[in-house]
Amino acid sequence: MRRKIQLGERETERVACASASAFRALDTVTGEAWGAEALAERVGWLTSLVETLCTGVTSAHWNRADLAQLASGTGFSGARLPSNAWMAVRTLGWGAVVPDGLYLPDRVRRVAEEQAGRALRSAWWRSEITDAVLATWPTGPDADPLRRTEAQWAALWGACPDGQAVAASVRRGRTRQVVALAYGRLPADVCALEGAPGGGRQVVLAAADKQLSTLTRCEDDPAHFAVLTVRLPVRPDPRTRADWRLTVIRFRLPPTVPQTAALHVPTLRLHGGRLRLDVAFTTAAPRTRPGGHTRAVAFDYGLNTLLTGGALTLAGDAQPTVLADGRPVFFRPDGILAKADRLRTLGEHLWTKTAHLQSLVDGRAVGGQWPEPLTEAKLAVLKAEHTAVSRRRTQLNEQLARAAARFMVETARAANATVIYLEDLRDMEARGKGRTLNTRLSSSVRGQIVTHTRHQAAVYGIAVVIVPARGTSKYCPRCLSVFRHHAAPNRPKPGWKWATCPNAACGYSADRDVAAWQRIGARGLTHQHLTVLGRSSGTYVIHRTVQELDLPVRHTPHPGTVPSGRPQPRAVADRTKSGPTENRPVPRQRRRVPAPPGISAARTAAGSGGKRPAGRKPQSPRRHPQWRGWRQAPHTMSTPTRHQPRGARLGAGFHLHTHASPVTPRARPSGQPRSFSQDRSRAETPAPPRKT
Repeated sequence: MRRKIQLGERETERVACASASAFRALDTVTGEAWGAEALAERVGWLTSLVETLCTGVTSAHWNRADLAQLASGTGFSGARLPSNAWMAVRTLGWGAVVPDGLYLPDRVRRVAEEQAGRALRSAWWRSEITDAVLATWPTGPDADPLRRTEAQWAALWGACPDGQAVAASVRRGRTRQVVALAYGRLPADVCALEGAPGGGRQVVLAAADKQLSTLTRCEDDPAHFAVLTVRLPVRPDPRTRADWRLTVIRFRLPPTVPQTAALHVPTLRLHGGRLRLDVAFTTAAPRTRPGGHTRAVAFDYGLNTLLTGGALTLAGDAQPTVLADGRPVFFRPDGILAKADRLRTLGEHLWTKTAHLQSLVDGRAVGGQWPEPLTEAKLAVLKAEHTAVSRRRTQLNEQLARAAARFMVETARAANATVIYLEDLRDMEARGKGRTLNTRLSSSVRGQIVTHTRHQAAVYGIAVVIVPARGTSKYCPRCLSVFRHHAAPNRPKPGWKWATCPNAACGYSADRDVAAWQRIGARGLTHQHLTVLGRSSGTYVIHRTVQELDLPVRHTPHPGTVPSGRPQPRAVADRTKSGPTENRPVPRQRRRVPAPPGISAARTAAGSGGKRPAGRKPQSPRRHPQWRGWRQAPHTMSTPTRHQPRGARLGAGFHLHTHASPVTPRARPSGQPRSFSQDRSRAETPAPPRKT
């Protein structure tokens, strides 16, 4: 099967991964068909064997000298080590040792050595960070490693490898780890601070060749099914070569894998007693670029409104100018956040009860008594419920991150933007901001949103750049003056939600997030030449900013505005409260003319109409929809005070809990792809037959 694809001009390879499930297999030697349980059992035997070999390699070489030797890239003879981890491990003489009495093919040993080499290589970066923390450890009677001075933090920053690329949260997290495990004595290195890693309870088949496994598309339906042929043990302790048999596994490909993609050998793992296959595939995608952007979209993270953003344009060559249309877009998953908060509260309650029952069981065990059966049964039920709630929270966060990423990518495509600018919030920690705000910050999914945005934007050649967040909410985007933050537009007391510019010539007043996304986009467009590719994350990052390059954002005028860009003034009536309010009918609800004459002959003879204004008689509705409040009459409607989507109590769907601004597509140049919904509808619609 081909593993490479043909690339066109200005295209690059895009490697992605999709997870699939397998429920049956076929033994090619006996012709026996295995079900899901038998297949998972045999894959579990293979995983245990690989994990044993991998742990043996990492435990034997979990020391600083061996980590440095592997990270140096040169062997003991001075020759360059191969790029493959298993070949580098064998070159250094660190090969896996098969236990006595077992027979394992050489390809299985190769898989275990590959996983061990990857684990040891990844530990070197943590070792360098730990060495920097220990080398700059503050000394003295009043020294606090978590509250260092500016000079001490600068020294730690300089000691770290690629100091600007290492987030402050990583340095503080490593410092907390040392404090928690030091017990009055600092550890020597990362090997004394952490235990030897394992293999991750998985089997990376990509480290072996065709003698162990092959992957092909199904001949009957190549667009939807694939066939994996792999050697699996027929017993947990294989003794001879005959105990390893070729097994054919036919599984359905995920819908995200296109038919033109080149498939790679998957990674096997067990999840919930079933076999999962992580299938990697390669497709062609437009090449992204770090600079040279003139059209961009920027987004700011929030709490109530998760994403607030808009489009910006960089105009002019000699004197660049950042233009914004002043039409922000919002992504408000109020129902999702409320659901996540309820699940968090339930999980904490279950964990508290579980800890209490566990302490009772442990107390009886210490006293030499048998635990009560009823207590053990309750403890098992609570643990199962807590696991289910945790799994639901994970799935909800994953869905929220995917929806937010799709919203940003579609907004960028509709605005003809080539880059998405996001703020760097890796250093923001949930501490010192109050109990409620700390909890909401710790439950956010900013990292997952960035990961999914990079993955989805790469399909259309849109770059994702991380911009420093310092000062984006502090300064006015129009004149760069220091903002005054208030609780609300009509509440001048100090707060954080609303921002007002004190400059009389500017007078800009807007939501804090609306002003922040303009500063983020302007900073990204003016600092394009400082964009670098992060070594660890693989994301475009702007590590530092230059104050002289910050430019104010000019708003383009809307239709119906004067040439200067300011809205046309309107005459406003004086609404000063100088006396009692007059009793007058409510606008658009009460008619000023009397009702028409009734049917009664007496009223007709009187020649006068009815006393009640025209319209239906107010009456109480028979049913009250969830998405509306209590109504006083059929022609009036109250505004809902909280999020109440339709069908929320019945779990009617994810989309009913998420509110996003409609994306208005701009005029696209010829040859540019359409929106996601149009592409999907076009793919689902069969093409008409050609005329011959």
